[in-house]
Amino acid sequence: MEKSAMLTAVLLAIGAEFARSETPHPYVGMWVTADNRIRHELLPNGRYVEARGERERAYEGRYEINGTYIEYWDDSGFTADGEFVEPDVLHHAGMVLYRK
Repeated sequence: MEKSAMLTAVLLAIGAEFARSETPHPYVGMWVTADNRIRHELLPNGRYVEARGERERAYEGRYEINGTYIEYWDDSGFTADGEFVEPDVLHHAGMVLYRK
C-alpha cells in the first residue's frame, strides 16, 4: 500500500472513532446495584470502569454492545457479558444493575 493510501486509511479510522464517541450508545452512562455497592460506568469511547465499595477503579477494560447483549474484556485478562433486559436494567455477572 502506498503511503498516501495508508495515511488516508489511518485518517478515516481516526475519524470513524471520533464520530463514534460523538454519538454515544443509548446504554452509555452509570449503572448501579440497588445498594449502590457496585457502580459500573460505560464510557462513550468503548471503555468501562467498575467501582466496588470503596474501590473506585476495581475493574477497567473495554466493552462492545450488540443489540441488548454486552461483552466485556477486562484489562486484567478476564471476560464477562451481560444483557440489557429493559432499557434501564442490566443483568451482568449475576448482578442486577440499574441506570442511574
